[in-house]
Amino acid sequence: MFKKVCFLSAFFSLFFSFMTFGQGTKKQPNIVIIISDDHAYQAIGAYGANYNATPNIDRLAKEGVLFNNAYVTNSICGPSRAVILTGKYSHKNGFKDNTNFRFDGSQDSFAKQLQSAGYQTAWIGKWHLETDPQGFNYWDILPGQGQYYNPDFHSKAGDKRREGYVSDIIEDVSEDWLNNRDKSKPFCLVIGHKATHRVWIPDTQDMGKYDNVTFPLPSTFYDDYKNREAAKVQDMNIAKTMIMGYDLKVFNDLNDENSQAAISRMNPEQRKKFDDYYGKIAADFKAKNLSGKELTEWKFQRYMKDYLSTSLSLDRNIGRTLDYLDKNNLAENTIVIYLSDQGFYMGEHGWFDKRFIYEESFRTPMIMRYPGIVKKGTKSNDLVMNLDIAPTVLEAAGVAKPKDEQGESFLPLLKEKKAKGRDAIYYHYYENGEHSVSPHFGVRTKRYKLVRFYEKVNSWELYDLQNDTHETNNLYGKKGYEKITAYMKVQLNKLIDQYDDQDAKKLLSVDFNSYKK
Repeated sequence: MFKKVCFLSAFFSLFFSFMTFGQGTKKQPNIVIIISDDHAYQAIGAYGANYNATPNIDRLAKEGVLFNNAYVTNSICGPSRAVILTGKYSHKNGFKDNTNFRFDGSQDSFAKQLQSAGYQTAWIGKWHLETDPQGFNYWDILPGQGQYYNPDFHSKAGDKRREGYVSDIIEDVSEDWLNNRDKSKPFCLVIGHKATHRVWIPDTQDMGKYDNVTFPLPSTFYDDYKNREAAKVQDMNIAKTMIMGYDLKVFNDLNDENSQAAISRMNPEQRKKFDDYYGKIAADFKAKNLSGKELTEWKFQRYMKDYLSTSLSLDRNIGRTLDYLDKNNLAENTIVIYLSDQGFYMGEHGWFDKRFIYEESFRTPMIMRYPGIVKKGTKSNDLVMNLDIAPTVLEAAGVAKPKDEQGESFLPLLKEKKAKGRDAIYYHYYENGEHSVSPHFGVRTKRYKLVRFYEKVNSWELYDLQNDTHETNNLYGKKGYEKITAYMKVQLNKLIDQYDDQDAKKLLSVDFNSYKK
């Protein structure tokens, strides 16, 4: 009788375990988050670019979900990473800009939450948060911005210089950590790439890959910034701001400090390849003796060629990450998220860099592969943000979202047909110095955008994104837009209250009560 009872007990235990599994229970997924630097969605094939620079990122999109409306809360490198890590806006996590703030690592983060849930965690590559990482079992990071060639790395074991090109080295270190991890535990690995940050020095094998391509000028390349005061005072213009030696490697003086900083770490072999390639570019440029628009457009072409050539190493090593997961039978239970720390200008409005709430810098590429949960080839038009990464990975891991996280998991948007996403998103940029971009905050709905500039420029801007996709027609104060303006100010006020942005609240010069119903 005892044996019969034991047999029945074991049978029902197996039966219920099978039924539970059939209902969708799944072991905790591994998580790989790949963060690039200044990688424009306009340069990615999956987003419509035809440069053939991103076959591996495009593969990821084919195998997962492409977010067409992914945005950042603050378009600048360090603060963006702080938002991703904490799931909180800059005014809540304390890291508002790269100049005046240091990240407080003692605060909560998705890494600490995952650690507590049994995950092994690691951050490898670009970190850019000034203080040493916390919440990671292992970290090996680039000091500051890092270097493209033979970069230094900083870890618990000390500082170490590694020979080679930065994208390859970051992937090598990442794979080494994966090989030596405790394979009985789930893992979360953040890979922080330096590419495609200024000054866009490609791997030697990629130099010249786009020399036979002539890139079309963006329609707004010669923007006159009419009725847009903040755009007029910026200093990120290809024509005036881009430095011949530092940015475009056409050296007038090889002893120039900025020029030397870009190449001084190269070994003789690397330097020879660099000199052979860029020496010819410099000689050709000198022979042309360009000026005016011809010079500006030459600078644009060189910028595009170097930027896209630099992106090749980024994409190639993302391919290595995907191949590693395949070869080690990890792909089916590993979430892979790719995003940039923000968008970037590829000549639109005559610019490079980021910072503005305008679409090219506000919007970021974001792609996620999650086998068994996300259908291959999905395209999402929901408004999502880098703020949402932390709560998303925590939900996937079965970990409760901390109360102070301000982001929202986007998993329900992908799993539930009736799930409702955001109607509006909020942005606040603080830095008052670099590139003369005026601090500002604003709100974007699916159709309209309202912006409040302050400090350098004191003004409002309103755009109809449906009829003005390039954001060149500021409608603020124009007759006929009073109701839209009032509605957008109400939306702005709601989000300022929701996210408790006291900085913005103090700065507002409008009585919102007059717009409330």
